[in-house]
Amino acid sequence: MTLSNALKKEMFWVMLLARRLDERAWVLHRQGKIAFHISGIGQEAAQVGAVYAIKKGKDWLVPYYRDLAMLIAMGMTPSEFVMSLLGKAPDPTSGARQMPSHFSMRHANVVSHSAPVATQSPHASGIGLGIKMDGGDAVVLTTIGEGATSQGEWYEAVNFAAVHKLPVIFLVENNQYAISVPQEKQMAVNSAADKACGLGLPGIKVDGTRVFEVYEAILEAVEKARNGEGATVIEAKMYRLTPHSSDDDDRSYRTREEVEKHKKQDPIILAKEALIDEGLLTEEEYEELDQKAKDEVDEAVKAGNEAPYPKGEDAATPVYAEEVNHG
Repeated sequence: MTLSNALKKEMFWVMLLARRLDERAWVLHRQGKIAFHISGIGQEAAQVGAVYAIKKGKDWLVPYYRDLAMLIAMGMTPSEFVMSLLGKAPDPTSGARQMPSHFSMRHANVVSHSAPVATQSPHASGIGLGIKMDGGDAVVLTTIGEGATSQGEWYEAVNFAAVHKLPVIFLVENNQYAISVPQEKQMAVNSAADKACGLGLPGIKVDGTRVFEVYEAILEAVEKARNGEGATVIEAKMYRLTPHSSDDDDRSYRTREEVEKHKKQDPIILAKEALIDEGLLTEEEYEELDQKAKDEVDEAVKAGNEAPYPKGEDAATPVYAEEVNHG
């Protein structure tokens, strides 16, 4: 399926907006206004490309904590993200009860995940089994870092999906570091996609810095899953341009020269250049879009600062069971 020019520009806009929002989160942390931030800078192409290959509202997304651009592409607003960063009452993911970047959006079929890595993978396979048992043709997209593919939960989930031919796409966002551990020190194979072979699934490798290439790879896997042909493991290779989180000092395990080298493959720059080469964007239009993104982030931070904190008496709601309308 060929992307329209309008969709290409829209995907770039989402990437740019997510980048400026992510950058502002770092500033808020350094200002002492938020306690924690975990970043997706450098991974926007894989995230946005993947979301545009699924059907929003029909298909399911089970993300991981670094998927800010993915959630913006799914419809989360900058204001909603800032509410979670600041722990304000209007936070739509948990009412300020969960760590930031533990995303959920019930209306968009985005399932919340837990802090232990890889635990979202069995959830995705379980949803896929439910879809198959109901005779539906929805698809589940779930994401994970390459380090978490060494966890038992990931293997169990992928094996289960393979055995039962479930409509699940396991997207591995390989940013080359599992916190402070480089890939070669936590897996003996050359690629996380190579692990799929031993589980009876195709393992696809794609350049995770190229948004339109990721889109095409995910779209092919989605169509296969929707047609009842089972799951796929896709590895999108990119580079984590920031520390693991705001609590991490990445200077202890990688050089500044290494990081600067990879900045030349920044997915924002690559997408911008691709659009300019196709005649879909000019430098002047880019500057206007960039300013628009910064303005939206400014408005989101202003709204977050003005929003109230949760009331203490509401702390136990909705922790315990209650009747929930899933309609």
